[in-house]
Amino acid sequence: MKPVKRLLTNEDLELWKNSSTFKDLVDFITNLALSVEGRENTDYKIPISESVNKVAKILDDIDSIFIKHPVINQRELSRFGKLEFRDFYDDLSKNANRIISSHIPELTIDQLEELSTYLIESWGNRQRIDYGSGHELNFLCFLYGLTKYNILHLDQDNTNIILKLFIQYMSLMRKLEKEYWLEPAGSHGVWGLDDYHFLPFLFGAFQLSTHKHLKPSSIHNDEVVEMFASKYLYFGCISFINSVKTTATLRWHSPMLDDISGVKKWSKVAEGMIKMYKAEVLSKLPIMQHFFFSDFLPCPEGVSPPEDPEKHEHGECGHHHEQNSWGDCCGIKVPSAIAATEMNKKKTHTARPLPFD
Repeated sequence: MKPVKRLLTNEDLELWKNSSTFKDLVDFITNLALSVEGRENTDYKIPISESVNKVAKILDDIDSIFIKHPVINQRELSRFGKLEFRDFYDDLSKNANRIISSHIPELTIDQLEELSTYLIESWGNRQRIDYGSGHELNFLCFLYGLTKYNILHLDQDNTNIILKLFIQYMSLMRKLEKEYWLEPAGSHGVWGLDDYHFLPFLFGAFQLSTHKHLKPSSIHNDEVVEMFASKYLYFGCISFINSVKTTATLRWHSPMLDDISGVKKWSKVAEGMIKMYKAEVLSKLPIMQHFFFSDFLPCPEGVSPPEDPEKHEHGECGHHHEQNSWGDCCGIKVPSAIAATEMNKKKTHTARPLPFD
């Protein structure tokens, strides 16, 4: 079936939170997280399966599409997203089926259509030129679908799904964020873990949960952060934030990360991350109104019927704005911190603190 959006009301959300699909998705995330406990980013499970390598080649092809669509006017002074992102998005949308099928030809037409939807949605919103945890969730669903269709196998591939595929996705996503100055999706990101991502913090906390020396408070030590940025997802995220938010300290511009750094053990952070992801991503209507259901992610019984796709033709969100204390479901436009920092460099030739980061 073609993936559809069904979570439109608070009543729908309650049915979703109590559904087997919700539980299965959380179990999938937990399985992946546990599989990287104590492992550095390059500590792959050997051998790496051919299936994992096939998915990696899909991401390579998407990287090639990204390279084809650089920002033309690098001097343009705008704090918002670059229009060239839409060229990248359109190119990917046009070729997603071909890219997936060229590496995984055994998929049926229906399976291919489902997986293509999640893959296309994994890179941000074309109309708004933004990206957030809901788009990141789509990539997780893409990986989940590959396990449900027996392309990837959790017992064999779970560790490498994170250390090979998710890290490759993150690397490419960071390039998109920096090149196209993608805006944070909605206005909530600045008060969250990161303007864009959640899952690398979750998986990263599990990586560190057995570490004998590094502590959550270590994120405040710049030398430690840079030393371990390439080894652990969590420190990589802190390093990225430090590079684009040059005002004051992490305590000032990322209060939630600062609060978490006060926890004594990474194992407690890891445990809390699962709870937080369930509460702050999977249980938030502003995010889940954009969630797609499909054959491998079945919709709970009793929820609203599929929304009218014509509502999206001109950039309208096509759903109600409920359960949101920080803006509508699609959020008010928020300038990218990346854009602000780069603009500042262009104006002064040196990076300096920004008053609104």
